[in-house]
Amino acid sequence: MLTVMRFTKLSYCQYLLSSQINYTITNLAEHLESISHDAINYYLKREKLTPRLLWDNVKDLVEPDDNGYIIFDDSVLDKI
Repeated sequence: MLTVMRFTKLSYCQYLLSSQINYTITNLAEHLESISHDAINYYLKREKLTPRLLWDNVKDLVEPDDNGYIIFDDSVLDKI
């Protein structure tokens, strides 16, 4: 019997937390045997993943420091 892995918010949040360089869904799909790039893309289009959801999942891992900064960059660069 073939077991099909279900892609969830937890799967995506864990990927974002563990990936150090490449955050693309293509990279994620390459690391999941039973989940395709198209399946992840469809999931992200229909699921509401808010900044609050991400913050709620990582805030306990952040150590406050008067000299520290958190920088969010959501820019997208065109492929050359």
